[in-house]
Amino acid sequence: MHGYHDLHPSLIRAATAASAGSLAALFDVDNTLIPGEACEVRFFRYLWRRGLVGWRELQRSLFWLIRQGPSVSIHPLRERKVYLEEKDPSLIEACAREFFHDEMLRAVSRQGRERIEAHRQSGHQLILISGAPDFLITPLAAALNVPTLFAARLERLGGRYTGAVVPPLPYGAGKRQLIVSHAQERGLELASSFAYGDSPGDTEILTLVGYPVVVNPIRGMRSIARSRGWPVVDWT
Repeated sequence: MHGYHDLHPSLIRAATAASAGSLAALFDVDNTLIPGEACEVRFFRYLWRRGLVGWRELQRSLFWLIRQGPSVSIHPLRERKVYLEEKDPSLIEACAREFFHDEMLRAVSRQGRERIEAHRQSGHQLILISGAPDFLITPLAAALNVPTLFAARLERLGGRYTGAVVPPLPYGAGKRQLIVSHAQERGLELASSFAYGDSPGDTEILTLVGYPVVVNPIRGMRSIARSRGWPVVDWT
């Protein structure tokens, strides 16, 4: 499918130059900027290999999920990071920085990098928004020179993680809430802005903007894109 997502960077600049400073480009991370498996799942394995999590954390996560009801959704695990309960934030964050440079930096999509640069050259405000923990997204934002990010912030008590996520969670309606508030504060014209996402959890931000793009669609997102006339692209 072809459309505005195929525009050469110079054409994006020409199309939006009049109000470029008030336009934004919103990027989901998991399976969008970083194709494939969610970065938090990869990070859990990274911690496992280092002996920082194990069967105890896996069992507690599964028990928590079961207690939330009969649904097969993993959404409760987005709302509570059971595997991080009672962990030392400084240790986890140091591991996250190592993990990013060891495994994730090379996994960033080439097309995603190019699209970020095109928007940067167009003068658009760059934003990463992800339901993953902020300590996983902060190194990515720094590496890509993206000044604004929204990610899950974990509650701390007594110098330890409680496992709870400080609301709003940047997923689904929470993404919309955060972006609308940010746009109002910064005077962004969302109706003329861009957004990139891969799953139904990104629908809330894709419907906010004038130029939504579905990347590497999963969980029925290709059908949703087709029904709404949204362009679909594959990034690797």
